[in-house]
Amino acid sequence: MWSLTESLMRLLADKDAETAGMTLITLSFILLHKHMLMSTPIAVQLAEALLPLFDHDNSQVQLLSIKLFRDMMEYLEERENPLESPVQQSLLPLFFHCNDENQHVAEASRETLLYAVKFIKRRDLKKLLKEQKLWKFSKCLLAEDRSRAAEHLRRALRYLESPQEPLREAAISFMGMAGRHLRGQQQELQLICAALEDKTNDVSLAVGSLAIQTLCILRSGERAPISRFQWLQNHLRRAWKTRPRPSWLGCLPCQSSVED
Repeated sequence: MWSLTESLMRLLADKDAETAGMTLITLSFILLHKHMLMSTPIAVQLAEALLPLFDHDNSQVQLLSIKLFRDMMEYLEERENPLESPVQQSLLPLFFHCNDENQHVAEASRETLLYAVKFIKRRDLKKLLKEQKLWKFSKCLLAEDRSRAAEHLRRALRYLESPQEPLREAAISFMGMAGRHLRGQQQELQLICAALEDKTNDVSLAVGSLAIQTLCILRSGERAPISRFQWLQNHLRRAWKTRPRPSWLGCLPCQSSVED
């Protein structure tokens, strides 16, 4: 059966959801046979092949791939962390799918994410998940290694195009946090701003409003810092210039004392 595993892995990329789903079920049955040892290279290849399926259009394929990924971690837990890199890559997509509209996918994502942080021995992230502090989890993930913020950002971009409103909202919020860790990286910040501009006219008013707010915060951060007094002065000046002017104001006599 293991000799067929590589052929089965190629079928995971099949565009037909039924083919991909049946392949996942077959691989799950193979993995259940504990006496049949999977070689480390094949285990890593299979884990990497599962990652794109977390975002599959078919929720059943998503669910099966997420559960199989968790089973693989459990199967290989006693070995010398051959899956550390794929598990690290799984954290962000699993985090986003904790907000999935499909409750089965959301629940499986939370369970697998919890097991993933345990697998890579991240007690801080495990604590946040158990306390259901998902946004603190994402903040901690970004702060852990700022050099990977750009990498996380590029992975988050595809969730802006999700048909699910909660996933688009989660992606915008995450990109706002990622932007704070990219100060000085002009190219990456421009990438965020361009992506957010496209979402300002989203079909969802909530998503569009969040995109506008996040865009304003990121762009204000690009400007030179000013004092609180100067900021307040500028804000009041803009408010005064854009204040509504009553139509009857033009009928008032122009007094020199008013002009002074």
